[in-house]
Amino acid sequence: MHFADGQIPGDYARYVGRKSLFILALTLASACSLALSLGLGAADLSLATVLRTLAGAADSERARVILWNIRLPQALAALAAGAGLALSGAAMQSILRNPLGSPFTLGISHAAAFGAALAVLFLGDGRLTAVTGGAVALSRPGVIVASAFLCSLSAALVVVALARRRGSTPEVMILGGVALGALFTAGTMFLQYFADDVQLAAMVFWTFGDTARADWTQVGVLAVAALFALVYFTANAWNYNAVDAGDETARSLGVRVGRVRLWGMLAATLVTAVIIAFLGVIGFVGLVTPHMVRRVIGSDHRFLLPASAAAGALLLLAADTAARLILAPHVLPVSVLTAFLGAPVFFLLILRRRS
Repeated sequence: MHFADGQIPGDYARYVGRKSLFILALTLASACSLALSLGLGAADLSLATVLRTLAGAADSERARVILWNIRLPQALAALAAGAGLALSGAAMQSILRNPLGSPFTLGISHAAAFGAALAVLFLGDGRLTAVTGGAVALSRPGVIVASAFLCSLSAALVVVALARRRGSTPEVMILGGVALGALFTAGTMFLQYFADDVQLAAMVFWTFGDTARADWTQVGVLAVAALFALVYFTANAWNYNAVDAGDETARSLGVRVGRVRLWGMLAATLVTAVIIAFLGVIGFVGLVTPHMVRRVIGSDHRFLLPASAAAGALLLLAADTAARLILAPHVLPVSVLTAFLGAPVFFLLILRRRS
C-alpha cells in the first residue's frame, strides 16, 4: 500500500512522538521527585547536600546515615513498588476487560494479610519494644514475608486453576478473586480473635503498607520484580491490544487468548505478591493509575504500559514523601494516604467519564 506524500507516516510519527514525550515527562518528573524526596523530612537536607552525599562526599556522618540508610532505600522502594503495581493493574484491566480489574481484585492483598497473621500468631513474630515507647516491631520479618508471599501466591494459583477449569473468562476470575478475598478476610478475623494484645498489634501493623520497612536487599528484589513486569507486559503489548478488541477478534489475529490471559494474570499476581510481602498492603495505586494515564495517552498498550509504570512510580513516591511530612517527625504509613486520595480520585474519574 502506498501513501501520498507520506501523510500517514508523518501523522503516525507525531502520534508516537506525543506519547513518547509524555512518558519522558513522567520519567523526568519521577527523577526530580526523587531528588526532592531525599531532602525532605524531619531533618531537611539541601539539594547540594543530597548530591554531595550521593557522590560520596557527605557533609557529615549524620547526612550520610539519613540519606543512605533511611531515605534512599525508602524512596527507591516507593518507585519500584509504584511501577510494579501500576503495571500489574494496567495489564489486568486489559486481560479481564474490566475497568475495575487490579491485582487486589484477586484477593491477593487479603491472602497476604492472612499469611502475615498466621506467622505472627503461630511463629511469635510480634513483640513490643521499649525503645519506641510501645511501638510494634517484627522479631523475624523474613518469616512473615515468606508466609505472606506463599499465601498470596496460593490465592493467585487458585484463581488461575478455577479459570482454567471453567474457561478463562474475565467473569470467572473476578468472581473467584472476590470469593477468595472474603474467605481470607474471614480467616484473618478468626486469627485476630484468638490473638493476644501484642500479636493483634503486630497483625495490624503489618497490614499498613509502608515503604520505610524496606532495606537494600528488599529494594533490589522489588526493582527486579518491577523490571520483570515492565519487560514481560511490554513484550505482550500487541496481544493486549488485540484482546481489548474482543476475544474473537484476537483469535482471528492469531492470539492465543486463553494462554495470554492466564500467563498475564500469573505474572501480575507474582509481581504484586512480592511487593505486598515486603511492604504490606498498598491499595488503589494499581487501580487508579492506569485510568489516569489512559485518559491522557489512550489505550494503546505499547505506550500505556510504560506510562503507567512511570506514573505509578511518581504517584507512590509523591504520596510517600507527603506521608513523611504531614505528621513530622512522625511518619504516616503511605497506604493510609493512598487510600484517602485514591478513592476520591477514582470517583472523580468515574463521574468525568460518565459526563
